[in-house]
Amino acid sequence: MQQIRRAQERGHARLGWLESFHSFSFGSYYDPRHIEFGALRVINEDRVQAGTGFGEHGHRDMEIISYVLDGELAHKDSLGNGSTLRAGDVQRMSAGTGVMHSEFNPSRERPVHFLQIWIRPHTTGLAPGYEQRHVERRQLRGRLCRIVDGQGRDGALRMQQDATLYAGLFDSGEQAELPLDPARRTYVHVVRGSLQVDSLELQAGDALALRQASRLLLRHGRDAEVLVFDLPGD
Repeated sequence: MQQIRRAQERGHARLGWLESFHSFSFGSYYDPRHIEFGALRVINEDRVQAGTGFGEHGHRDMEIISYVLDGELAHKDSLGNGSTLRAGDVQRMSAGTGVMHSEFNPSRERPVHFLQIWIRPHTTGLAPGYEQRHVERRQLRGRLCRIVDGQGRDGALRMQQDATLYAGLFDSGEQAELPLDPARRTYVHVVRGSLQVDSLELQAGDALALRQASRLLLRHGRDAEVLVFDLPGD
């Protein structure tokens, strides 16, 4: 099964200080056809204006991943963590039994552009946790690199779910092939640029949901940045 989700079909919210595109139902945006994809619950593409952000709020029983594309994002939480994420930084926060946090753009001039991703954990009621890492662009060039993983393989951040999040950059003749387990689910989200996924042309903001697939081929990229989610099956 293949299902394309085009960028313009996503939910859209504009609040003055925030512009957000929702791949799945979120907040006031509800689409019964796109509530979640297996354990993948949220992909929000957010642009937060300078000097603004999300005030302190709570989460529980969710793996929350922030992937910063441009600008800076300041994070504080009730676990005592405080840091500023910049382009190339990835953060994983396990909300578990409950955590409070805030996210703020500390710049006086530039917006911050980032993806916030929610993945359901394998077990509820876990202890909260936090990790972050920086991913160099050269690590992503022409390949899929594990950045968050259920086992923490290859230096990836470790999430509380049998899932892997890969990132990659593709241009010109670069290509990558990923073997897939047909019993699992795969979700491809194009962050920037464009590329061919198998025989399908995807642009920035487009996504492809796959079931019962045995391989994934990425090629013919044009300044492409892509995320690939390997998720548990039904």
